[in-house]
Amino acid sequence: MNRFFNWSLLSIAVLLISNAAFAQTFVGATVDNHAGVHSLLLNPALGVDSKMRLDVNLFSTSAFIGNDYLSVNLSDLDSFQNGFEINSDDDKNSKNNNNFFGNIDFLGPSVLFNIDKRNSIAITSRVRGFFDLKNIGGNLYELANTDANELGDFNVNMEDVSGVIHLWGELGVSYARLILDDETNSLKGGVTLKYLAGAGGVYGESRLLNASYNNQSDMLTTSGELRYGYTSGFDSEDISFSDIKSGFGADIGFVYEFKQQNVNTYYYPYKFKLGISVMDVGAINYNESNRYIYDMDATIDANEFESKGLEELLEDNYRGIGTVGKTKLGLPTSLQFFGDYNINGKFFVSAQGALALKSSSENPVSQLINSFTLTPRYERRWISIYSPIGFRQYDSSLAWGLGLRAGPVMIGSGSILTNLISDTSRSADVYIGFKVPLYK
Repeated sequence: MNRFFNWSLLSIAVLLISNAAFAQTFVGATVDNHAGVHSLLLNPALGVDSKMRLDVNLFSTSAFIGNDYLSVNLSDLDSFQNGFEINSDDDKNSKNNNNFFGNIDFLGPSVLFNIDKRNSIAITSRVRGFFDLKNIGGNLYELANTDANELGDFNVNMEDVSGVIHLWGELGVSYARLILDDETNSLKGGVTLKYLAGAGGVYGESRLLNASYNNQSDMLTTSGELRYGYTSGFDSEDISFSDIKSGFGADIGFVYEFKQQNVNTYYYPYKFKLGISVMDVGAINYNESNRYIYDMDATIDANEFESKGLEELLEDNYRGIGTVGKTKLGLPTSLQFFGDYNINGKFFVSAQGALALKSSSENPVSQLINSFTLTPRYERRWISIYSPIGFRQYDSSLAWGLGLRAGPVMIGSGSILTNLISDTSRSADVYIGFKVPLYK
């Protein structure tokens, strides 16, 4: 039984009573030489000198959830607007510092056009939503999401608790150029400049937060200090882009290719290639944000999680001071790198890594989890099949998935095989896309 939460306030609600999202979207698909627009989500330099003359994305979406507290599967993605579904038979790993995270990425109408061999341009539109909770006591999370009487007594001592939810849109313009090109080497560079349209967010942090639950009395005793806030209009369940705040962001990347001589360059454009990029540099400023500091020294009835909303629960039980001011919410800035090896013109193997470059130490920021993915794939002009194997921060097991690109359709998951064969998977993701490709 889920109690107390809607999707927009899920993570901070847990944080307040009681930072990381997956670094890659469209897992396994972005290194494909026929990925087109989607390759720009990994590295903007991949747009030039590619297999695409023109690529028009109609609609694509990618969703991911993960944690280090309980097992999840693909079905949890469908019901995630109500939070993580917690059942008594779930495989759980309760700690003082559990982590919960997720994101959704809508790639709207977008186009990539190769002007000539040395130049390409692209226009992209996206809507993205991130949430992350960091260093939350797992039992406290469960208490807020299930019937209190399902839990026994517990004590959790949490340090450096943080949480962020952020929803924004992007309109990007990309340019990529073939900088160097000879018989054996090529170097490409690319940049994406983005206009950011912020719908808003909610955030919170506590340096020290303690909680003790007594099952017999159904009472929760907390201590510490809590800081949280939300942007104007983001305290309701009806979140929209009617009151957007503007910002600017950027991606920049480079790709090096080593080429073989005397081969069919369509199937052997390179023997191997290496890429590096810095993605999602930028932030959005929100004026008139509501900010609160609460003294959490109190004992409350745990049933209030079910009967009251977040603001009412805090106002009724804790002493607090509120102010109105400016808040900056940062993008999930990351360092992305990859290598791709061409085995025989049909079979390839790639390795991708992602490292978060920002934390919430100064300003609230949507923080990516670190990851590494190894992906063998079969690739032809109209079809690609790939099977990513990933190592994800906070997940002790491998994430093994399967994906397919067949002409105008792409569908896949970076975790589906693990979700099917394992009861202890801590993450799940899925994506689907529809496009109009024009290959060279």
